[in-house]
Amino acid sequence: MLEISDLTVTYRTASYEVPALRGVDLSVAPGRSLGIAGESGCGKSTLVGAVLRLLPRTATATGRILFEGEDVLEMSWGRLRAVRWAGASIVFQGAMHSLNPVQRIGGQIAEPILLHEKATEAAARRRVGELLEQVGLPAARANAHPHELSGGQRQRVMIAMALACSPRLIIADEPTTALDVMIQAQVLTLLQNLVASRGLGLVMISHDLSVLSSVCDDLAVMYAGRVVENGPAAEVFTDPRHPYSEALAAAFPVIGDPRSRRNPRGLAGDPPDPALLPGGCAFHPRCPVALPECATADIALWRVDPFRSAACVRVRPVASARSEEAPV
Repeated sequence: MLEISDLTVTYRTASYEVPALRGVDLSVAPGRSLGIAGESGCGKSTLVGAVLRLLPRTATATGRILFEGEDVLEMSWGRLRAVRWAGASIVFQGAMHSLNPVQRIGGQIAEPILLHEKATEAAARRRVGELLEQVGLPAARANAHPHELSGGQRQRVMIAMALACSPRLIIADEPTTALDVMIQAQVLTLLQNLVASRGLGLVMISHDLSVLSSVCDDLAVMYAGRVVENGPAAEVFTDPRHPYSEALAAAFPVIGDPRSRRNPRGLAGDPPDPALLPGGCAFHPRCPVALPECATADIALWRVDPFRSAACVRVRPVASARSEEAPV
């Protein structure tokens, strides 16, 4: 459904260029969900924005983004407008910032239906009621304004809008960040059920590896504009092979474990400035197990096993012994 190959995105400023993505390769199959994790500034939102060419004019993208066989970067504006909403749609972080506060939610959900499907107003209203019920809201809430809904209800409205034109791919950019734990669980369950029942493709961004490992089939960990590890989500979370993935997973305390409470683990320092990336592996200044080679060698993704890859010199000998196709 979605295949991203060697994607590079660079932002132009008045005095220099900033590499936001550096040779990213990812794919999503129908009925599968891909989680993308990493700290702020690692390129997650740039990646999903590039999928539908929603980047600012200062951005230059190269590589390939194939959506159902068509290269999004080569599409005409007319074809791109047809793909947005009807082919792929995005659920943004913070529903209140995405909804028009002076319009009723029913009209906002109906707008893409009227525009893309040329439906009558009566048919659009019926469709709005069906969509609201699918996301667990009464059809009567179509008459409400955004401020009359709770945070979880507004996020459900955003999901209903994303489903309005029956897209094949949904991109969710931190859809549960502003929600409490109980509502977050409900929204995540809703997304899982939609992927399973409709055979959709789902790309979900989050800082929370535990959320992604419980919701997504596959997981890609990004650092400094690159994928540093990918594979089955549960395995990447429970048995990470890249030191950065391990640090992200270790940031979550084990409930009931006194050792976890008394000795919380974290990761010192901050992600590098994309305009001032260190030589070699970009993670090496923060890596607790860095080798001298890490400061000079530009480490590529290496196959750890048939389903997993990691960009770390420490997995390279293992990868070379197991696969003739390493690096990936």
